[in-house]
Amino acid sequence: MSQTYKDEKHLRTQTKHPFAAMYSATANPATATTQSFLLSSSFRHTTLLRNPRLHTNKGFSSSTCRCKLKEQEQKVSKKIVLFDKAPPLSEIPAEEDEQERKKPPPDSGLLTLKRIPRKVLSVLSNLPLAIGEMFAIAALMALGTIIDQGEPPEHYFDQFPEDHPVLGFITWRWVLALGFDHMFTSPVFLGMLALLGASLMACTYTTQIPMVKVAQRWNFMQSAEAIRKQEYSDSLPNATVKDLGVVLMGSGYEVYVKGPCLYAFKGLAGRFAPIGVHLAMILIMGGATLSAAGSFKGSVTVPQGLNFMVGDVLGPTGFLSTPTDAFITEVHVNRFSMDFYDNGEVSQFHSDLSLNDINGKEVMRKTISVNDPLRYGGITIYQTDWSLSALQVLKDGEGPFNLAMAPLQINGDKKLYGTFLPAGDTDSPNVKGISMLARDLQSIIIYDQEGKFVGVRRPGSKLPIDVGGIEIVILDAIGSTGLDLKTDPGVPVVYAGFGALMLTTCISYLSHAQIWAVQDGTTVVVGGKTNRAKYEFPQEMDDLLDRVPELIESSSPQTSS
Repeated sequence: MSQTYKDEKHLRTQTKHPFAAMYSATANPATATTQSFLLSSSFRHTTLLRNPRLHTNKGFSSSTCRCKLKEQEQKVSKKIVLFDKAPPLSEIPAEEDEQERKKPPPDSGLLTLKRIPRKVLSVLSNLPLAIGEMFAIAALMALGTIIDQGEPPEHYFDQFPEDHPVLGFITWRWVLALGFDHMFTSPVFLGMLALLGASLMACTYTTQIPMVKVAQRWNFMQSAEAIRKQEYSDSLPNATVKDLGVVLMGSGYEVYVKGPCLYAFKGLAGRFAPIGVHLAMILIMGGATLSAAGSFKGSVTVPQGLNFMVGDVLGPTGFLSTPTDAFITEVHVNRFSMDFYDNGEVSQFHSDLSLNDINGKEVMRKTISVNDPLRYGGITIYQTDWSLSALQVLKDGEGPFNLAMAPLQINGDKKLYGTFLPAGDTDSPNVKGISMLARDLQSIIIYDQEGKFVGVRRPGSKLPIDVGGIEIVILDAIGSTGLDLKTDPGVPVVYAGFGALMLTTCISYLSHAQIWAVQDGTTVVVGGKTNRAKYEFPQEMDDLLDRVPELIESSSPQTSS
């Protein structure tokens, strides 16, 4: 077998840097300390075949393989001398020996303090502890859905009485003392979140970051036996590590060569993914904590035509709640309207709102509805409810009179409102009058002084109706809009955390594959491992090794005499 390489003059067997040849997919011309060389290899009087496991010699041919090599030059600032054994004691100067003896012994208390952080990190990074913390948080969240939140103390007196404790021991004292009436801002819940966050950070510092540092190192194996002990191993007779490196580079591997040794890897991003997952979980928990302890909430029911101040409605939810400049904004309800199905049921309700600054200037106007809120200055205004506030009527041509409507029955969407128009002597102890009932803004049901049904009128129809000699005209039904206001500074943080969690979870499925090879005579011993895709990795390696060319000696052609 004969093989000849044409090398450039500046390429030599011995180089300044220990990594004599480093394969890379691209060279960086902008790096001043990196020099790129081109290695031209011509295989003469040889035949390039596939791996002999699948192919046989088929004839004579010649080929040229070209690849880029990178050589890095590093300046050594310190000189390191390695001894085969420790120097004799006689070589240590007497003065230095005397100084060493006079040095005070290290403070045992200081050493103990230095060991404490390591012990704490070791405990916090314990996997069973982290799993227990997550189960505890899940249990508290489930308990928070069972126990009514934000109710007055009297509610818990009735729900958890001392004479009949729930599960035999849970009374209102436990609920109020532990803060379970506001579970998600209670010290117990926030403490568990903080403990889980500390465990995630400790695991990242003690386990994940060191694993990434190890994965980034160029780890050459010079022993064929060590390579054969890998998860996957094989041998390529009549091959070179340089040809193997070219094939690996074509498959997306980062390849490094040091003499007869080769190291290649790909999918390093998969090693960073667990760190990203931990950081994303910390973001989610931090955002949830900020939402629970740093928000403002409030509800208000406002009749059409009236206004309110945002700061008068919103109330803090926790110790992190901080008001903003938007709290001095005034909200004016321009108009409230409702949409109905064909059967008369309410389908949607709308509120035309104007936002005015402290000077009375309108800064924003929008008609909101259910699932279409208004957002301004970090404050969100939701359309959540409606009611009837007043009826505007004419009595015997006089008026208009605004009669306040009171809720008589509220059961989900089945609402009933009523009002009363006195008739006759209003100073009498038994005042009689006209009763008017309404379920929505569409129609008004009218009863006389004896409680008998008289008729139905639509607001705005201007059709009079005679009730016991009194002429009544329904001019308008004035509705009230039910609004929920909220500020939640933790929402962007939670969204960012969930986005990062989804991204890093997908990245974590990338396999980090490592391949080692060593030139053992004319044979290349190859081995590798991966942290994922355990079943696909051997098949991938077989396909790669089948593409490595084999150098086979071919006889010279016979010349006829």
